[in-house]
Amino acid sequence: MATEEVIDSGEKRLNELGYKQELRREMTLFKTLAISFSTMTLFTGITPLFGSSLLYAGPASLVWGWVVVTFFTWFVGIAMAEICSSFPTTGSLYFWAAHLAGPKWGPFASWCCAWLESIGLIFGIGTQAYAGTQTLQSIILLCTGTNKGGGYYTPRGVFLAIYIGLTLIWAFLNTFALEVIAFLDLISLYWQVIGGTVIVIMLPLVAKTTQSASFVFTHFEMGSDSTGISSKAYAVILSFLVSQYSLYGYDAAAHLTEETKGADKNGPIAILSSIGIISVFGWAYILALTFSIQNFGYLYDPSNETAGANAVAQILYDAFHGRYHNSAGAIVLLFIIWGSFFFGGLSITTSAARVVYALSRDKGVPFSSIWRKIHPKHKVPSNAVWLCAGICILIGIPLLKVNEIFTAITSVCTIGWVGGYAVPIFARMVMSEKNFNPGPFYLGKLSRPICLVAFLWICYTCSVFLLPTIYPITWSSFNYAPVALGVCLGLIMLWWILDARKWFKGPVRNIDNLNGKV
Repeated sequence: MATEEVIDSGEKRLNELGYKQELRREMTLFKTLAISFSTMTLFTGITPLFGSSLLYAGPASLVWGWVVVTFFTWFVGIAMAEICSSFPTTGSLYFWAAHLAGPKWGPFASWCCAWLESIGLIFGIGTQAYAGTQTLQSIILLCTGTNKGGGYYTPRGVFLAIYIGLTLIWAFLNTFALEVIAFLDLISLYWQVIGGTVIVIMLPLVAKTTQSASFVFTHFEMGSDSTGISSKAYAVILSFLVSQYSLYGYDAAAHLTEETKGADKNGPIAILSSIGIISVFGWAYILALTFSIQNFGYLYDPSNETAGANAVAQILYDAFHGRYHNSAGAIVLLFIIWGSFFFGGLSITTSAARVVYALSRDKGVPFSSIWRKIHPKHKVPSNAVWLCAGICILIGIPLLKVNEIFTAITSVCTIGWVGGYAVPIFARMVMSEKNFNPGPFYLGKLSRPICLVAFLWICYTCSVFLLPTIYPITWSSFNYAPVALGVCLGLIMLWWILDARKWFKGPVRNIDNLNGKV
């Protein structure tokens, strides 16, 4: 007697939604969690913004800001986990938006969400490449003698070359089979958990002196001389940016649901587990850095050993040089941090390519026929990978002239990425409950209040990343995020009004005969 083949629950739900299984469904929960965690990453959000956020209002605002942001992030994650359980597709956010908003508003909601998500992810590759290059810059400087000892501080041209090199490496690796990427992301999980534990425990122990608990948890100090900001409330708002920038990216698990076994269950688990892990380790990392500060003002001195360009690198240098009179330990720990940027950029490239592929599959990108092609051998959207890498390189070119380019890239990344979360969450909040087909993870009556808090928090987050970060506002200190985002969204909306609304209907089914309720 022949045995009937058991269909994966995620694949079954995918078929019900109108899509056939095209990508390899071989990723386990652990591998999906590894990629999701790698996209969030322990170090990549905190490290580049730690110094500026600490400068705005001192340690207490930074430390407690993480707790506040974590609290509201859970609302967003829980709301998204419920939707992911119902719609386990690679298109994820924009697919969710289309179905949740209904036939009238679905196409427009899907269009907005897809482009916000695409912009956020592609700029996200840029943030990883920039911050990873900045960390490598500090490593090279300390290896060659420090800023005071004639060390090599990479000029703008070399900085841009490293930025481009990292982007190309990530694209190259993503061109190969998914197993290679999943394996590297598996390494990333251990790298960050073990490396993070080492840094969190070792750094305060190595530092010759540590700050008092009252300094870390209660000390408030304005950096008005450097930032030009005199309002305490405004300074506190800006000090929260490091936490808001760090605590997103958990939707990566949703992008991989067509490749994950039991995605209707494992997708939500991966989302919430990523938030839980990064919440604990992130706060521990912030505390370890803050307790280990030797001289608060010296961190920002342009004549210090790291040229005043990287507060975290200076904290590590002060700790190890003060104890052992050399920078070897600081270089090792910086390399661990740099590895986090490398793995994070690799994961974000994976997610960005999946979103561009899914949108191209639904004919929502110019020349969609090119970007939706799957590599015949490796079964990955290789053309979409190289499109994302090319755009990332283009947005990095202003590094040659503009000082605040990282602020703009970071802001656009966060607004696009987190803003994309808002569309399906809002649609879920206002839709009729009878029209929602829940998956295994279902909130019931708690869904609407959780979605409301999540939506309002996302609106606040997007707003603060448009604010000026340094006063007085000049051409060199201006936050170009509103301009960059305005141009991108303006063109996208113009395209919608003039043409796309006539033919874009949201996700396009590729199964004609469905078995089951859609």
